[in-house]
Amino acid sequence: MTADACSHIASDQASAWVARFAPLIPSGETLDLACGGGRHARLLAALGHPVLAVDKDAEALARTAGPGILTRQTDLEGSPEAQPPWPFEAGRFAGIVVTNYLHRPLLPGILDSLAPDGVLIYETFGSGNEHFGKPSSPRFLLAPGELLDMARASGHVLRVLAFEDGYVHLPKPAMVQRICVIKGMDLVPERDLRLD
Repeated sequence: MTADACSHIASDQASAWVARFAPLIPSGETLDLACGGGRHARLLAALGHPVLAVDKDAEALARTAGPGILTRQTDLEGSPEAQPPWPFEAGRFAGIVVTNYLHRPLLPGILDSLAPDGVLIYETFGSGNEHFGKPSSPRFLLAPGELLDMARASGHVLRVLAFEDGYVHLPKPAMVQRICVIKGMDLVPERDLRLD
């Protein structure tokens, strides 16, 4: 979803979904993709992670900058005829957070850049959101079950910790879809997954 299609939620408070699962991210560098004003970058940094916060909006990145947070201005969508390559190497990030953003061609790169044992936390708008406001274009709305289907078809060993697809009333009425997965979880013994 482009910034023109739907601005990031104007809040400094982290998404409850992200706050719930962020403590499961193992030690290491994290990526806050389409970070907006940096609410999740700050949460990740507070948890002790070095954070790379990426957005195409220089003003948003200026609000995001802070201790433990490196910012990078990048347009990951480019023009429709010249799709830029995914700029991050495979297995780099212990955690990746994406909220209120959807550009489907990035999904394979996102999963490739997740390290073994890494955690992906993704939350964005779903089909039906057009009844509540923007975004309303199907281009920026996930089809029912699309994030779950993406995880299953990715070719990666992924453990789905949680998936939701439906209506929320906070922070504003919307249809959302969200998922939390651990990459290669079947290969990692004795990982504490308590969500206390």
